[in-house]
Amino acid sequence: MIRFESVSKRYPDGTTAVDGLSFEVAEGELVTLVGPSGCGKTTTMKMVNRLTDPTGGRIFVEGRDIAEADPVRLRRRIGYVIQQTGLFPHRTVLDNTATVPYLTGWKKPKARARAAELLELVGLDPAVHGPRYPDQLSGGERQRVGVARALAADPPVLLMDEPFGAVDPVVRDRLQKEFLRLQASLHKTVLLVTHDIEEAVRLGDRIAVYGQGRIEQYDTPAGVLGAPASPYVAEFVGTDRALKQLSVTGIEPGDLEHPPFARLGEPAAEAAARLRAEGARWAVVLDDEGGLHGWVGTEESAGASGNVSAHARRMEAWVPVGGSLKDAFSEMLKYDAGWVAVVDGPRFLGVLTPVTLHEALRRAIGSDEQGVPREEAEVDSVPTE
Repeated sequence: MIRFESVSKRYPDGTTAVDGLSFEVAEGELVTLVGPSGCGKTTTMKMVNRLTDPTGGRIFVEGRDIAEADPVRLRRRIGYVIQQTGLFPHRTVLDNTATVPYLTGWKKPKARARAAELLELVGLDPAVHGPRYPDQLSGGERQRVGVARALAADPPVLLMDEPFGAVDPVVRDRLQKEFLRLQASLHKTVLLVTHDIEEAVRLGDRIAVYGQGRIEQYDTPAGVLGAPASPYVAEFVGTDRALKQLSVTGIEPGDLEHPPFARLGEPAAEAAARLRAEGARWAVVLDDEGGLHGWVGTEESAGASGNVSAHARRMEAWVPVGGSLKDAFSEMLKYDAGWVAVVDGPRFLGVLTPVTLHEALRRAIGSDEQGVPREEAEVDSVPTE
């Protein structure tokens, strides 16, 4: 969808902003450009919609050399979101959102209908927020309007220059989640500039880590964190990169332990006797279809009357399979739990413990370093006692 071929940008004073850049962004892919201030990432993005032109090399969008395109028409086919949103203060939210459709010749009713649809898509009620002006919105609401406006003409490409950098951390987290939800349904081709490696890891399908005017590594988030290409990249992503990798490492069935279980309808005393014979102090409680119901302690149900269902406790700490190891670790900390249940829909699959979570992370890092699937990664065993 977007291809850079030996692209450079040099200014008359001799400053080189971008030097010999070559990379591709696939259709529907979200690529984050991350690096320190002045490294060339924003210049890279601005060259895509010709807000600045390269002094060397070529850029292709949808297979066409953008140097041959009319800049105005090109920009109307590319959504653009900046940190301060750039909303027109004298126009309502609805009219701000409809800006590009108006410019491309849409009739006012059609443009406004499209704007209302997009405001709803980004979580704003068009009836409530549409008639307002930008200064009547919160920072997070203005940023949502900026995203809606960029999507108004249904562009195939979306450029985002630190779109969530001007809001507080709580709102930023909420906006990132909302944008990931949108991207999962819209599948836009996105270049997103950020200076925050955690944001880059969270949002990107791939990450371009910039040095000075050059890309030092172009890889998946797991690849950048697990196998930095150079000491510079390792230093940039931080000494806590293993912790950051928790957020991009999914939980797989092979990571799980399989503890003893009891059925809801099983007599409590019989279940306790069986489990104690197996040396178990607790068990997962399942329904007849294998769905997770809770857990039960063997000591408290020994000699008890009734079925297991009468003695089962709620399972507070659980995550879906495919969720991240960070999600599991957060649940452990939140509930001060020694293990976290992993489910596939209602069906119980197994549990993660601190030991198995650590092993899963080490296998993920080993997989990136060795270039093999996670289940084939060779890691040294770590004694647990």
